[in-house]
Amino acid sequence: MNKENKKVALVICYFQHNYGSQLQALATQMICDKLGIGNETIRIDGLKPEINKAKYRYFLSRIFDINTIKDKMSTVRKLIAKRTNAEYKKNLAKRDALFTQFANERFNLSRLYHSKAELGKQAHEYSAFVVGSDQLWLPSNIAADYYTLNFVPDDIKKVAYATSFGVSRLPKRQANAAKGFLSRLDDIYVRETSGQKLIKELTGKDVRIVCDPTLLFSAEEWNAMAPQERRIKEPYVLCYFLGNNPQHRKWAKQLSDATGCKIVQLMHLDEYIKSDGGVADYPLYEVDSLEFVGLIREAEYVLTDSFHCTIFSTLFRKRFFAFRRYSNDSAVSTNSRLYSLLGTLGMRERLLTGNETIEETTSLFVDWNQVHQRIANLKAESIRLLENALTPR
Repeated sequence: MNKENKKVALVICYFQHNYGSQLQALATQMICDKLGIGNETIRIDGLKPEINKAKYRYFLSRIFDINTIKDKMSTVRKLIAKRTNAEYKKNLAKRDALFTQFANERFNLSRLYHSKAELGKQAHEYSAFVVGSDQLWLPSNIAADYYTLNFVPDDIKKVAYATSFGVSRLPKRQANAAKGFLSRLDDIYVRETSGQKLIKELTGKDVRIVCDPTLLFSAEEWNAMAPQERRIKEPYVLCYFLGNNPQHRKWAKQLSDATGCKIVQLMHLDEYIKSDGGVADYPLYEVDSLEFVGLIREAEYVLTDSFHCTIFSTLFRKRFFAFRRYSNDSAVSTNSRLYSLLGTLGMRERLLTGNETIEETTSLFVDWNQVHQRIANLKAESIRLLENALTPR
């Protein structure tokens, strides 16, 4: 098969039961389609046991690290809640089924591979491998050694697009591993300034910042894919909180009281969070990834600690406020991506702590034309770089 006729392999996080993860993966596939680049997403099913085993070993090695323990307690709380709360378990199953259905129906998946070694042996079926975007270079993922593309032979092009470390610093072992796999990549484009700085420190390479794949498409293009019927008829504040911060829920109630808007909340996303209870007028579970986009589109206000919810709120020019999910001194903090996004777009003042008054925040002005011009400039350059990296010569 000629190189020109081969597909590009997308090593992306399409399967995660998270709205941002699925939508950025979908956008990666969509931009390849739009550019006329044949592609298929590497199916994860057969690779998961090997990847998860490596992750388990990583977390076991960090068993005495207090930050890792705190981070993994969310998984424990979720498991306990599923065993003790039948209603929560039932609702979670409904949402999980929608995520799985979305992954199976929306992505052009490859055949089943049972190991990284098997995938590596078949790698010459593809013209290139693309890893990205999202937080695919978290320390645990570096330990799992899948999103590193180390299994891909030297003579096949390897591209990282908008890939994120998720953290501003790596443990020593993962930092040394990163030096190795980064040196094998032919083109590296990252999503945040923190990743740019980290790669410079590790390898001496100067790499470019590109926009998240979801920003490569306009609000109109996303709207065309989302359900057209309004799900909630009343004016509402949409709450999409992933972190366990009761203060953020209290702020939502204050905004609801001040504006008369109802609260629509997507419940217990990454973990079971007790303070989610009793906040929402409309507590929702059965929402797929494009219905999520529709909920943002129709909201009067959006409150979130999510990077991708912030992106879609920006695309749809919503009155939104973003919150820090972690304290800035947390070793597992992923706040840097929000700082980078809002700083690039000139909207840092929309990042809140939850201690601000309603009056001082709702009066904030956004020059949406200027914000969208910045997006357009970054988008044009990002598409140019990706097309150059993947077009056969």
